[in-house]
Amino acid sequence: MLLSLSSRAQGPQAISGTVQTEAGTPLPGATVIVKGTYTGSSTNEEGQFQLKSDFSKGPVTLTVSFIGYETQELTLSAPDNAISITLRPSAVLDQVVVAASRVEESIGQVPVTVEKLSQRQVEQITTPDLVAGLGRFKGIDVSSSSMLTTSFSTRGFNSSRSERVIQLADYMDTQLPSLSSNFGNLLGTPVLDVASVEIVHGPASALYGANAFNGVLLTNSKDAFRDPGLTVRLRGGNRDMLDGQLRYATKIGERVAFKISGGAIVANDFIADNQSATSTQIEPGNNAAGSNLGYDAVSRYGDVGNTFTASGGALAGKTVFLPGYTEGELVADDNKTYSYKVAPSLAVLLTNSLKASIDYKYTSTNSTYQSASRYRFVNSGAHQGRVQLEGANWFVRAFTTRDFSGSRDPQTDGSYNLGFLGAFLQTQIAPNFTVPNSSGGTRPGTYAERYFGTYATRYNQAFATNGNNADGAAQTARDFANANAPLLQPGTPEFNAARNQIIHDPTPGKGARLVIRSILNEGSGQYTFKNNFADVTVGAAYRQFLLGSDGSLFEDVKDGERIKNYEYGAYAQASKTLLDDHLKLAAAGRVDRFQNFGTAFSPRASAVYSLGADKLQNFRASFSRAFRAPTQNDQYIRLDVGRAILLGNVRGGFQGYTTALTPQLPGILAPTRTAELAGFEYSSPALKLEEVNSFELGYRAQLAKKLYVDVDYFYNTYNNFIATQNFIGNVDGTRPTAQQIGAAAPGRFQSSALPTRVIQIATNVDQRVQSQGAGITLTYAFAPALSVSGNYSYNDLITKDFKVGTQSFFNTPRNKFNLGIDGQLLDRAFSYNLNYRWVDSFLYESTFATGTVPTAQTVDAQLGYTIKPLHTTVQVGGTNLLDSPNLQVYGAPNYGRIVYAGLLFDIK
Repeated sequence: MLLSLSSRAQGPQAISGTVQTEAGTPLPGATVIVKGTYTGSSTNEEGQFQLKSDFSKGPVTLTVSFIGYETQELTLSAPDNAISITLRPSAVLDQVVVAASRVEESIGQVPVTVEKLSQRQVEQITTPDLVAGLGRFKGIDVSSSSMLTTSFSTRGFNSSRSERVIQLADYMDTQLPSLSSNFGNLLGTPVLDVASVEIVHGPASALYGANAFNGVLLTNSKDAFRDPGLTVRLRGGNRDMLDGQLRYATKIGERVAFKISGGAIVANDFIADNQSATSTQIEPGNNAAGSNLGYDAVSRYGDVGNTFTASGGALAGKTVFLPGYTEGELVADDNKTYSYKVAPSLAVLLTNSLKASIDYKYTSTNSTYQSASRYRFVNSGAHQGRVQLEGANWFVRAFTTRDFSGSRDPQTDGSYNLGFLGAFLQTQIAPNFTVPNSSGGTRPGTYAERYFGTYATRYNQAFATNGNNADGAAQTARDFANANAPLLQPGTPEFNAARNQIIHDPTPGKGARLVIRSILNEGSGQYTFKNNFADVTVGAAYRQFLLGSDGSLFEDVKDGERIKNYEYGAYAQASKTLLDDHLKLAAAGRVDRFQNFGTAFSPRASAVYSLGADKLQNFRASFSRAFRAPTQNDQYIRLDVGRAILLGNVRGGFQGYTTALTPQLPGILAPTRTAELAGFEYSSPALKLEEVNSFELGYRAQLAKKLYVDVDYFYNTYNNFIATQNFIGNVDGTRPTAQQIGAAAPGRFQSSALPTRVIQIATNVDQRVQSQGAGITLTYAFAPALSVSGNYSYNDLITKDFKVGTQSFFNTPRNKFNLGIDGQLLDRAFSYNLNYRWVDSFLYESTFATGTVPTAQTVDAQLGYTIKPLHTTVQVGGTNLLDSPNLQVYGAPNYGRIVYAGLLFDIK
């Protein structure tokens, strides 16, 4: 009996109390945990909490935290059911971040530039997608291909594909493996389950591996043990937007917790409508916008060009373009965008300090994505599953991601390439029209052939009768061809039938269907040793790509094996504090091995010096080296877009001729001049890893009681810089003969039946590339009712003299700034925030379109009023309230005004 009583006395015992502000107001939703364990709870609407802890091994320490307040610790030697804890408003420097060093540390002593968004700041984001709202913070650029498809970047080289940064949700990579790209927060943490967001600026390969090149975005989810309850958000707005989000978490006893989160948003998508002429870097033979010969427009598809030979008469040497179709005409009634997400999770405490969990996430979207073309993704998304075991200073986890774009069954709805759809509409058989064939007979002709033939005949007639007036003849020919040889007309039964057939056909060269069915598998582990000399963290990771597209994107084939690719690495980090914890030194290094690129070493060294007894002024300096592995597309793509064929470059490289050869044809092929071909020779070895060496200086401080500042400067040098290159070559990598060039030149090197093409590859630029930048954030917290903040960012590409035909894809404004105010009134019942954003104009380069993105000015705002007895907050807000021009990706639509109203239910 004594043994039984002793055993019972050593079991978990109850602890309870209240958490309040200095004014005595209860703090609902505050987190209370037993330090060093996963045992915890959160306070209810009256600020009350209750949990159990084991006192058999001595005193326990409670850690109490709440957004915007200083974290408090309370040591108990015995159970207490009348605890009263008062939290004081926190300083910015009290924040704890994890992403910078993969271990918890004060933001004041973080060795690199980091931005942390609290749960409240996440709730203030007014854009439908979380990532799209990050542009209000220092040094962060966002690129929206459409309403729900956004990527982010820091420190230049922004794009719609986010290939130089990594995005993680609870350390799971959120990229779709087929695209090496993130669709905004599609596979990220559901917004109501986000506890915080951390953005690391600059290289982080030393801890995260390749492609943590310009930054890392980490979202941390809420713990079901520490934050149980029900939260529901419902809102609607213009563009027929409906948005419903949910999170429910509960503890099942003391050892098991379950949560499920997710939601759905649906709206009318933004549609691109840029009728400017496509850059001659993309379409070398393009005519000027408005030309009566026609021209290739950025947001028009199927405006295919035909260069006439000598048989074209007065048209010889001229290129005529078909009228083509707008994005709105091709998308037709498929203009709805949506995002569905569900994410259940189960966690079990094996002991108080050892937790096992299993997670699953399903996402699906309708959206438009821009890369080498504009793609309409229909019923596309991913499945992701994870298992994890974690202790106080270690973890082991594994996850798998499987993406999809509709079903592989061509009879079902799926994703499609808008460029292919427009082009193949032009090659449909025209009624009652034939053309001569090679055997002396005739064959059915296409709409394109009918248009070009009619145009040429009428042009030559008008040219001869109107005094050789070329422009007048072109206008006459265009009007005549449009009237007498019309193309398929949008909305007609013939157009709809052809469109339906093409978007469901996955056959390369015939259909526009895009199939993605790739898999990413990853396993990783980490352990932190804490001792008197230094804290040491070690870890390792392995990842495997299995790429599948049925030949619609990669060089795989339908029903064949997926393309296998892998990489693995190990890292270590040591940190040491000196001078009574005022100086913190750290060093980290990682070795990675790649299937296609060998071995790479990424080091990082840093120092942080803190002035004053309270360490309110912190100076930091660091050096980092990072590597960028070419995307899976860069390695294995095989995509014929007509004007060029895009090929992967990881084998023997390519030989050919620069596109500067084209204007010299056909004269240079004359027997007496063929030796001149040598002057246009081009060669590219297989791809290598891109490398960046980065130096950073920073200062983060509390200058006065309520004034905070964060300043940073960086200087980057890139080696083996990866860019795109167009050249004339054979698809097998060999240099074309003069005879092959002569055969392919009349067709502008676009014939899929010939080996000699305009080829586009990713290649390493044989020159050093340099960039620099700086940023500053100032925040003055007058009171809970008013906080004023502002930030300014500067980015500059120092290297200007890139080789002809090379695109840098810097895609970053030199100057931009934000000004914002926010606060809480009426005992935190009323909240508001307002942000003004200004972005300088800049040159945007991509493989799809190149042009100038104009200056943008946007205003975002949100108001909320909480009816506490009903646990309900009424919310109204919007993004780009003035509906001003807000183009972020050249070739994509303007991100216009979105306003909404709704309710947030939150029951702890």
